[in-house]
Order: sequence, then structure tokens, then C-alpha cells
Amino acid sequence: MNTLQAIILAIIEGITEFLPVSSTGHMIIASSFFGIAEEDFTKLFTIVIQLGTILSVIVLYFKRFFQSLNFYFKLFVGFIPAVFFGLLLNDFIDSLLENPIVVAISLIFGGLILLKVDDWFDHSEDTEISYYMAFKIGLFQCLAMIPGVSRSGASIVGGMSQKLSRTTAAEFSFFLAIPTMLGATVKKLYDYYKAGFELTQDQTQLLLIGNVVGFIVALIAIKSFIGYLTKHGFKIFGYYRIVAGIAILIIHFFIKELIII
Repeated sequence: MNTLQAIILAIIEGITEFLPVSSTGHMIIASSFFGIAEEDFTKLFTIVIQLGTILSVIVLYFKRFFQSLNFYFKLFVGFIPAVFFGLLLNDFIDSLLENPIVVAISLIFGGLILLKVDDWFDHSEDTEISYYMAFKIGLFQCLAMIPGVSRSGASIVGGMSQKLSRTTAAEFSFFLAIPTMLGATVKKLYDYYKAGFELTQDQTQLLLIGNVVGFIVALIAIKSFIGYLTKHGFKIFGYYRIVAGIAILIIHFFIKELIII
């Protein structure tokens, strides 16, 4: 991975992490295009630069983190399913991270759901999030362990299924990302060092650049997304996912074959 590739991947992460389009799916496709998807450092990079996007949530919603301890307890409850299934399915999840077909199918299927989600939960409203609701949203979030599903998309749909408004569901999804992504980063770093790898000075610099770029881009993406979501809903993201998924399948099965021939 070179510096330009790191910046591009960080921009993609910052834009897509909190949109219901799957940041992991986009990162897999981009890194595959660069020819670096199978590198161990690339897999580490795509996880660790999520720290920058986490920081953007903390900065934008700074006051919300000082309201009450219940806020943190509910995030912990919502985080529990990710811990359980993440540890249980770790090897299986890693095996999917190099598979563009899984990403494409997940994008299309998720897109179809987003086209209908506003109709399914059209009467949702702002309400207090209970511990039970937080846990169920956490279960929905686990679906995003399949590359291409979208962590934010799954947890937002999960929130709306609990009668939350689009905005409230989206904001809780942002908050839930903090322990989830922090936990994933710590786990990936531990696995990286346990396997005997050590970060070089250049790799450390790439991680720093990735986090800074991801933080700046995510700030803009979150504010833009909330404003758009409140007014227009999810349909545009559904159409985008379907088009992107079909494009990936065409490239993989037809254009790639033509290039090989």
C-alpha cells in the first residue's frame, strides 16, 4: 500500500462508514482494484482507520456523551451481540473479506430492503431507547459481519423496527459504532501482533494518515447524511446499492473474463 492508496481508502471509509452502503464492501472492492486486498496490512488498515471515524462522532455529538450513565449502559448492551458473534465467527468473517461476490450479493439484497424500509416503518416516532431495544438493535448490527451488508444500515433498520424515527435510529447507530469499531480495532491489532507481524515506520505513518483523512471526511458525511435522511429517506441508497452490486457482478464475471482472454 502506498500513500495515495491509503488516502483513497480513507476517503472511502469516511464517506461510507455511516451511510447504509457498506464501508467494508467498498473497501474490499477498492483494495481489490489496487491489488492489495489480500495483504495482511490492508486488512489491518481497513479496521484501524475506523478510529478516525469514531472520533468524528464524538466531536459532533460531544454533549450527548455527558447526559447520563444510562447512555453508556445502553451502548454496552447493544454492543454485547457483536462481541459474542464476532469472537464466535471471527475466522469465517475473515474468509469472506476477500470475496467480491459476497459483497455484490449483500449490496443488492440490502438495497432491495432499503427501497421498502420507509414504507414498512412509516409511522415511527422519536422515543426513549430501552435496554431491550438497544439489545435488539445490536443483534441487527451483527448482520453487518457479512461484507456488503452495512453496519450502519443494519442497525438503523433495526432501530426503525423498534418504532424509532429515522433520525433517532441513525444517531443511535452512530453511537453504537464507537464500542463496536473500537473493539474490532483492538481485536485486529491483537491478532496482527499475535501472528508475528510488526508495524514498520511507513505502515504506522499510513495508519496515521488514514485516520486523519477518515476523521475529516466522516465529519462532513455524517452531517450531510442526517440532513438528507430526515427529508428524503433511504431510497437513493437502495438504488445505489443495487446498481453497485450489479456493476461488481458484471465486472467480475464478464469484464474480468474478457481481460483474461
